[in-house]
Amino acid sequence: MSYRLGVDVGGTFTDLLLVDESSNQTFTAKVPSTPDDSSIGVLNGIERVCANAGIKPEAITHVMHGTTVATNTVLTGTGAKVGLVTTKGYKQVLQIARSFVPGGLGGWVIYNKSDPLAPLSCTVEADERMGADGKVVRPLKKGALADELKALKNENIEALTVSLINSYANGANEKEVAKIARKALPGVPVSLSSDVVPEMQEYERTITTVANSYVRPKVANYVRNLQRKLKRMMKDVQLHILRSDGGMASSKVAEAYPVNLLMSGPAGGVSGAVWIARQAGFENLLTFDMGGTSTDVALVQDGKAQLRRETTVGDVTVRASSVDVRTVGAGGGSIAHVPELTGALRVGPESAGAEPGPAAYNKGGEAPTVTDANVVLGFLPTEVRLGGDMEVRKDLAEKAIEPVAKALGLSVEQAAAGIIDIVNENMYGALRLVSVEKGYDPRDFALIGFGGAGPLHANALGKLMNSWPVIIPPGPGVLCAYGDATTRVRDEASRTFIKRFRDTSVKEVAGIFDKLAAQAEKTLEKEGVAKKDRSTTYQVDIRYHGQGLLLTVDFELKDLKRKGFKVIGDQFDEMHRQLFTFALESDKELVNLRAVAQGREASIAAGKLSRGSKKPLASAKLGSTKVFVDGRRQQADLYDRSRLKAGNEIAGPAIVLEMDSTTVILPGHVGKVDATGNILITPQA
Repeated sequence: MSYRLGVDVGGTFTDLLLVDESSNQTFTAKVPSTPDDSSIGVLNGIERVCANAGIKPEAITHVMHGTTVATNTVLTGTGAKVGLVTTKGYKQVLQIARSFVPGGLGGWVIYNKSDPLAPLSCTVEADERMGADGKVVRPLKKGALADELKALKNENIEALTVSLINSYANGANEKEVAKIARKALPGVPVSLSSDVVPEMQEYERTITTVANSYVRPKVANYVRNLQRKLKRMMKDVQLHILRSDGGMASSKVAEAYPVNLLMSGPAGGVSGAVWIARQAGFENLLTFDMGGTSTDVALVQDGKAQLRRETTVGDVTVRASSVDVRTVGAGGGSIAHVPELTGALRVGPESAGAEPGPAAYNKGGEAPTVTDANVVLGFLPTEVRLGGDMEVRKDLAEKAIEPVAKALGLSVEQAAAGIIDIVNENMYGALRLVSVEKGYDPRDFALIGFGGAGPLHANALGKLMNSWPVIIPPGPGVLCAYGDATTRVRDEASRTFIKRFRDTSVKEVAGIFDKLAAQAEKTLEKEGVAKKDRSTTYQVDIRYHGQGLLLTVDFELKDLKRKGFKVIGDQFDEMHRQLFTFALESDKELVNLRAVAQGREASIAAGKLSRGSKKPLASAKLGSTKVFVDGRRQQADLYDRSRLKAGNEIAGPAIVLEMDSTTVILPGHVGKVDATGNILITPQA
């Protein structure tokens, strides 16, 4: 009997999901995170979830882990001191960067540009030159470079990046630099741009590889430390880390290429949402993950999360595939305030965080937060015990909201309702970014709400988006751990190949894709994924000749070989129409080719609920409470989710309680429990 464990480390809690692979039975645990050393929280969680399941840790064979170590390293500026080797004449590549200033027309007035991740004082130039065709124009002067690198020792760099001009076409000179660097700087990890992202555009390739070096020592130290501790607890365990694109990487690959982990945390939630929604028969989704500080949203079409070729963390943007997640500073801990200058209510992005947290948690917090507003309105009743044991204090929540109410000249309940309306509008804007503004009609998608606070607001967001049903999965607070446990090993290989359709042939392009596929599959082979369990998908970045805009097209290689470039050309035109309402007659041009190899999907099925009648059992109803909704107080029924059966229907206003989250069903809506335990909320009409 073997078990698979999904682990998601958040800022406040570490969530775990243990799956018995023979019976599909699942066990969950939620323990406090340990920011100073996340592995301690992980090990504490393993002990807790194993105790819940009544097994020994040795029974766990696979640990699938979503981590924010790389993300937080960039956000907090605590990465390695990075040295950089560029081609002679390109020393200031990071300083020049791209001419983009965020904000409106006057954004440049207040814009403070961040310091580059690799300082100029730690940058050296290699006397060499590679042509865009991959031919050596000027050989590398090895002796001069060796002296430069030895001098770099005095800067005490902790990681080195090598990014030479046109190395995407031929990485031979970068490999020579790496050999010299390993002798001159023993023990310093070296990242080569031709390995990390062998694609055109010097700045994007350089910043991506520098970011890889910046987070590499910290990520490598964390992964090795966790691996060592897991080996002591479980002898033959395999550790995998969730990538930004929703796939899994082996621990060794994660150590070498941590730039692919920058969106590891949010990707787990989207992967979990895709998995649970598929069990319920939904493949077109808007995902809505609301935590204490922020909300992450994404769009899923045909069971696949939308990906983008860039990942942004803070003000660092790198070229690495990631789930297209948009984040807004709106969470349960977002603080409401009324500026004296405008007298208009504002919510966020400042957050009360985990310490001291919302006032209602009785941990010393006094600022009025979204959570406090939910408590005042009765949506988060005092019957709730957060995480199973944390008391909710309504009197403290009302005291916190009172200053806002006085400033607005409203009652405490009206002020709380205003706070909720504003935070819902903020999240509505984020959902529009991934749907309407990408050419998708939200009415064609279901909305799945999860995270600790997501189910409190999901029904209201469904009304704003007109996206039905609103799906509240079982255990919404630990859904990210579901995503970690159910994803598969993934790797990709790419190369730049700039040619117009008419200047190349299907045979030439297909040959390159075959080589890329073989390269991507090597990772799976090392991980012991059998050939029969591997699958490869293909992508190509295309643009109209003469334009800079690229769109990524997914396709089947067999279709390209059989039908020619029309297969990808027609799809590109359709995507262009969807985004910009038109297509051009111009020649189309290939830019980047990519093969993505994946292992077999985890064969884990969602648990099934026993069948009940339309009306929930009397034992499922905990009583009733007063809620303030639609401008007046109303009576709402309280239900224990663990006692609901498949087929039960709950008419709003109602509140469904469980250990890790609370679901609000608004008046005029009904929540139906499906066979796998999801609550499907729709308008009663």
